[in-house]
Amino acid sequence: MPTAKPAYQRILLKLSGEALMGDDAFGINRDTIVRMVNEVADVTKLGVQVAVVIGGGNIFRGVAGGSVGMDRATADYMGMLATVMNALALGDAMDKAGLTARVMSAIAIEQVVEPYIRPKALQYLEEGKVVIFAAGTGNPFFTTDTAAALRGSEIGAQIVLKATKVDGVYTADPKKDPKATRYSKISFDDAISQNLGIMDATAFALCRDQKLPIKVFSIVKHGALKRVVMGQDEGTLVYA
Repeated sequence: MPTAKPAYQRILLKLSGEALMGDDAFGINRDTIVRMVNEVADVTKLGVQVAVVIGGGNIFRGVAGGSVGMDRATADYMGMLATVMNALALGDAMDKAGLTARVMSAIAIEQVVEPYIRPKALQYLEEGKVVIFAAGTGNPFFTTDTAAALRGSEIGAQIVLKATKVDGVYTADPKKDPKATRYSKISFDDAISQNLGIMDATAFALCRDQKLPIKVFSIVKHGALKRVVMGQDEGTLVYA
């Protein structure tokens, strides 16, 4: 019996910093990051090229109180540095799991990580390395969701996979409304008209303009990433 082929050959995985916390109040939960790395490893074994954009909320949350009243651009740069810390931790965990990871930063910290250079990132992906994009877009006022949409477009990813703690997009908050149902798929226009708030407006508009689909799924569910990559009915697909 022939083995089913993945639905996507190159993906951009968007991980929130909060996803790394597990059940902790802040920081990086080791068991959680190891489990996530194992999920990525299962996908790379299928021959899928994986790039990751990671947030910094788990670290920045700890200093957010001190950023009240701070200049917005300064606070955003602090958040970018938090994503670099997460990217280093994720890259280290991947290397220990037998994957080859490369961290590329949108802001120059060359003693720590290499700068983001698009042709180099494409070369790494074609070599089977996992590329972790740190420091967002390198500019204040843009979220890591926007960085995911931007990098996904730049590297020619076939889909942006937004990993969350919920298993898709629902008609209402499933915690508050027991009748809420999960969308298997929904168009960009319908998601906008229903104000579903899947990504911030800039990121969402970029994905729509580039006809880059988004899949929202749960990183907490075991094997969910692999099921998404295999094209199974997991999470919610947002399409143009």
